[in-house]
Amino acid sequence: MKRLWGIALAVVLLVGVVFAVVRGRSGEAASPDLETVRGVIGSEKLAFFADQRVRDAFARHGLKVEVDPAGSRQIANSVDLNRYDFAFPSSAPAAEQIQRARGAGRTYAPFSSPMVIATFDPIVSLLTAQGVVRPGQVFDVAKYLELTAAETRWDQLPGNTAYPARKNVLVTTTDPRDSNSAAMYLAITSFVANGGVVASPEAEAKVLPAVGKLFLEQGYTQSTSDGPFEDYLSTGMGKTPMVLAYEAQFVDRVVRGDSTIRPGMTLLYPSPTVLSKHTLVPLRPSGDKVGELLTTDADLGKLAATFGFRTADPRYFDQVVKEHGVAVPETVVDVVEPPSYETLERMLEAIGKLY
Repeated sequence: MKRLWGIALAVVLLVGVVFAVVRGRSGEAASPDLETVRGVIGSEKLAFFADQRVRDAFARHGLKVEVDPAGSRQIANSVDLNRYDFAFPSSAPAAEQIQRARGAGRTYAPFSSPMVIATFDPIVSLLTAQGVVRPGQVFDVAKYLELTAAETRWDQLPGNTAYPARKNVLVTTTDPRDSNSAAMYLAITSFVANGGVVASPEAEAKVLPAVGKLFLEQGYTQSTSDGPFEDYLSTGMGKTPMVLAYEAQFVDRVVRGDSTIRPGMTLLYPSPTVLSKHTLVPLRPSGDKVGELLTTDADLGKLAATFGFRTADPRYFDQVVKEHGVAVPETVVDVVEPPSYETLERMLEAIGKLY
């Protein structure tokens, strides 16, 4: 009997040791003394912060990071930031506004994602014949605006048997009244229409008639970037021949081996394009720790790359896309800056009044 009790005790001790080791492998579970840090983030980063590997990486530095998602414009305009230790919108203009309003000493931009056109091989062929698409996955925005100014329909393109739809050649976007990606589209198209960054009321008045039509003539638009991108994936070319997206959305799906990415789907890079620069604004010292770790910690950088983000250290993203055979340019060259927050907001409000 004593021997049986001895064996039982040994088993209990062994189970306890194994449990402790397993808990120890998860930094978050290993210590009840983690400092809780709360942030409000652009919704595109929600899956990243929810990933257990990311939570563990923060826990190894003594942090438990809790986040709430919101639109980047909402974060800058209407979210009660007093509840949070950091704000992490998906655009530099929104972060700039928050930094000024809150008197933040610095910001962090640990990763970014260029705006892209997600489309299909037959559409690429049609637009190549029109000079809109050039070699190297380039989408010439100036040539595209020539087509939209003439209100060209798909079925009016010469020799078009692949997609003879009776609707205008337009990129599908989100609602400019709600979404950061639509604001980035406005930044791109207004730059081309103006011949440079829009920086005055006169320039705003000059470009608004042309760029406003790019939104209004789409009809109904969705409020988040997931909506039109899911349409692109699920309904295909018929409904959504071209959709404005974040490069990270497409790369993330490929890396995960998602079956909704099918042969014939491809990315084009607007020329010029803008970066959705995910910019963290610390509101308290603990938020500053999060920004510092996201920028410098190798584990967090590598994990961000697996979610499709271009990281502060480009090696992480380069390795991920090479491993998974994702056809993206190593460097996006023709990148311009968006207008200031105030200018962008005035243009968005003016377009919103036209609906």
